[in-house]
Amino acid sequence: MQLYYFPTPNGWKVSIALEEMSLPYELVIVNILEDEQLNPEFLKISPNGRIPTLIDDDGVMIFESGAILQYLGRKSGSFYAESEARRTWIDSWVFWQMAGLGPMAGQLSWFIRVSQVEGRNPLDYGYPIHRYRKEVRRLYQVLETQLTGREFICDAYTIADMASWPWVHQYHTQMGDIDEYPAVAGWYRRIAERAAVQRALKLARPDL
Repeated sequence: MQLYYFPTPNGWKVSIALEEMSLPYELVIVNILEDEQLNPEFLKISPNGRIPTLIDDDGVMIFESGAILQYLGRKSGSFYAESEARRTWIDSWVFWQMAGLGPMAGQLSWFIRVSQVEGRNPLDYGYPIHRYRKEVRRLYQVLETQLTGREFICDAYTIADMASWPWVHQYHTQMGDIDEYPAVAGWYRRIAERAAVQRALKLARPDL
């Protein structure tokens, strides 16, 4: 398999899954800081111009990180589920992240970074930062409620956790701390301590 990748939360989702599932893969760096995701050759395999994209040696080509996680779960037979009821519940949380936590946290990060650019007035970005931080806090509370009394989102460790954890990994720049979400904080630490997660975060990041 070839993983077209850059070290971002969406890239980490898939690198974590591949490391956890012990699946062999080749890493292909797509430097989004230099707009390589807009190259015509990359757009042929990722029409939306976003990483990650996965190409398997049996002709499978997938863009969108949630779809890649589902495929890898089926391919490996691990961190997913065999029963339809369990699998669709895991899928629900994967799509919750794709539709909610990821986009909202992503917008919050963008406006925070832009407000810190030299020469720009941080006050100009106060409302969008407030708006997106409020929504991210709401989503953290959804996750807090789900994790209360559980070690992982769907009881066992699954692709649902792999989808959401990289976005919570940014909490220090977005929220300051997550002490008010003790179940989320415990879940975050449990996953951060996993060897596969630590390996995945270091890909293309020799400084870590």
